[in-house]
Amino acid sequence: MRYGEKILNEFDPEKDLEIWPNKHKKDYIIKITLPEFTCLCPRSGYPDFATIYLEYIPNEWVVELKAIKLYINSFMNKNISHEDSINEIYDLLDRKLKPKWMKIVGDFNPRGNVHTVIEIDSNLVKKQ
Repeated sequence: MRYGEKILNEFDPEKDLEIWPNKHKKDYIIKITLPEFTCLCPRSGYPDFATIYLEYIPNEWVVELKAIKLYINSFMNKNISHEDSINEIYDLLDRKLKPKWMKIVGDFNPRGNVHTVIEIDSNLVKKQ
């Protein structure tokens, strides 16, 4: 196994998703585009491709960019639906960063004449 495959295979977001203290008290938006998201269809095993758009207003924490890249790339060999993948990413980042506001969009490439966009905006999510 090559070093990149090993890192992605062993990536544990609970311990490996590095977050840093936010040094700024004013509100500002961080926008991250991740254009190479890949996961596997849970039914067929075919690959699904998407661009993930993440925007958030940090509170006390920001995500380290290499760590978010590794986390997103760790989905590469995971059998997971479009909806589940975006919800999993949102839930993890919401729990770890506790942002003032966050929006995540998964814009999946068309497959079989179907184009899917999954969007979660913390302003629209009811806290449970």
